[in-house]
Amino acid sequence: MVEKSRLSVWIAHSVLILGILAIALPIYVAFVASTHDVRTVAQAPMPLVPGPHLWENYARALGQGSDSVGNVPVAAMLANSFIMAMVIATAKIVISLLSAFAIVYFRFPFRMGFFWMIFITLMLPVEVRIVPTYEVVANALAPVQSLLNATGLTWLIERLAGLRVSLEWNMLDTYAGLTVPLVASATATFLFRQVFLTMPDEMTEAARIDGAGPVRFLFDILLPLSRTNIAALFVILFIYGWNQYLWPLLVSSNLLTVQIGIGRMLAVGDGQVDWPIVMASTMLAMIPPVIVVVAMQRAFIKGLVETEK
Repeated sequence: MVEKSRLSVWIAHSVLILGILAIALPIYVAFVASTHDVRTVAQAPMPLVPGPHLWENYARALGQGSDSVGNVPVAAMLANSFIMAMVIATAKIVISLLSAFAIVYFRFPFRMGFFWMIFITLMLPVEVRIVPTYEVVANALAPVQSLLNATGLTWLIERLAGLRVSLEWNMLDTYAGLTVPLVASATATFLFRQVFLTMPDEMTEAARIDGAGPVRFLFDILLPLSRTNIAALFVILFIYGWNQYLWPLLVSSNLLTVQIGIGRMLAVGDGQVDWPIVMASTMLAMIPPVIVVVAMQRAFIKGLVETEK
């Protein structure tokens, strides 16, 4: 074992401390700003010690919000962001897990072709396909209406049942519109496929001899062996869903997420930005991702660096 010199240990710890300070200083300044009033924050230089308005500002942010967002409480924004992040992370894992399971353990025509079609979608993020995706969300049932009209079923239903067939429904300003276009993940499918490929064939044969069907093999064998990978992926996908900005900005005007709300708090034109409420909202927006990362830290690290077989 090579003994480390004191100089190298000192340098390593110094670099780590400087990195922590570089990350923590802006967070500390935001926290301090959230504890003062508007006039104190606007003056130069701003105090670097917490002020007396901590509970007042946070209570106002959670219960009332800012005038620039129509007094929508930050608590409601956090709830919208949490629902969006949870649905996206959970749905991505479920869909990707089942897709990878079908690709690895089932034999059907063009199996690898379908896999490569899924993998190619990595080159088409939401920002690239945002216009057609918005059109689908805004007119979710329009293709069904067109099919009914083209096949004559609309005319037949109206003549026989006396009902007017009009499928006019969209997913704008709904949780479905916020989440459904983001639930597919080629990256997660690829990662689960690679995990399943590392499973020994003898294990599959043993499960088949014991009479385990595909569903039981998936739930009793594959899922327990993949739990660290699922945990690591859940953390990444939750933060991905939590930090979404462009898509919620486009499809929702009433279901404000916390990122959209903070952006609108800053867009006051010639008015005065309510910096204490903005900074309090920013600090509150950091709490759920931090809780998820801390709670799943051990499983997250295992899923990145280990294979629990």
